[in-house]
Amino acid sequence: MSTLRRYLRREILIATLFLFVLLVTALAFFDLINELGDVGRGGRTLSSAFLYVALRLPSRIYEMAPVAALIGTLYVLARMVSSSELTVMRASGMSLAQVSLAIFQVGIPIALATFLAGEFVAPQAERLAQTARAVHRSGGQQMITQQFSSGFWFKEQYTFANIRAATADHVLMGVRLYEFDNAMRLQRIRSAARGIFSEDDNTWLLDDVETTEISSGSRTLVYSDPSYVWKTVLRPSILTVFQIPPEQLEIKTLFDNISILEKSEQPTSRFEIALWIKLVYPLNVFVMMFLALPFSQSQRRQGGLGFRLFVGSMLGITFLLLGRLFSSLGVLNNWPPLTSALAPTIVFLGMASALLWWQERR
Repeated sequence: MSTLRRYLRREILIATLFLFVLLVTALAFFDLINELGDVGRGGRTLSSAFLYVALRLPSRIYEMAPVAALIGTLYVLARMVSSSELTVMRASGMSLAQVSLAIFQVGIPIALATFLAGEFVAPQAERLAQTARAVHRSGGQQMITQQFSSGFWFKEQYTFANIRAATADHVLMGVRLYEFDNAMRLQRIRSAARGIFSEDDNTWLLDDVETTEISSGSRTLVYSDPSYVWKTVLRPSILTVFQIPPEQLEIKTLFDNISILEKSEQPTSRFEIALWIKLVYPLNVFVMMFLALPFSQSQRRQGGLGFRLFVGSMLGITFLLLGRLFSSLGVLNNWPPLTSALAPTIVFLGMASALLWWQERR
């Protein structure tokens, strides 16, 4: 029986790794086609397009792990069903639990590699990719494109901060602070050319500051200072949202962002959902492999191996789309973060369990 389990594990692992290469190569090809449209504009060259696509590969590997595990497992099991190998294994005394155990044993290293790639490799590579892209698009200036045309907005108590842009080394450009009193009357506006973070006292040193004081009589006083120390809970880690979305950040960075936003009384749901997705996502490898078990044995007469692979591909795409859908709905409707993160997993796990129970019952 151990020989059969080793055979099954080897076949699933080889097929999954092959699917990994195939899916990531296809996505890299589409990324390259998308980047070729910008070649020749600004500082974009063919080599910079290839560099950007190469740096995005870890993120693609992380995203495609559950899908590759699903299609790879489905391919092997469907092929064994078509050739009656799985039937012979079951007749030889290999129970459904033993088949499932062999599948999950393959999923352990895949899930672990997914977590390590998403936590230690993909975020850094994605930052480098976005930085390199911004540098080439701006003709050599290490400027990070802001998410909104008006820049990045940050609120802390009665102060609203607007940052036009930030460089790759977290230097703020075009800082403007709007300070209100407790009755929300505007008191002063500070404008600075740039801001540099000081690790010693966790403050920002703003250069070339122009301050506009607004008095109760609607009179204003304008004066300039060479520098101004801005004490705030804002840290460089939160500026990573300029480069990559929260779903691709490290767990520690997500914790930092949540803590900073809570201190400044701002919504944290997007980062909390991203944190739970980060923790749950590697477990989806097991769910997808488990889902392949009932689907590989269904439609034996109506569809062959190709049909089942097509179904597996559609299931994988549906899973990715559902994950993004529930993430967005969770932010919009203020759902519990764990519910938004687990919803696609629960849906697919329930579907797999129901199909497997129905097949075994027959």
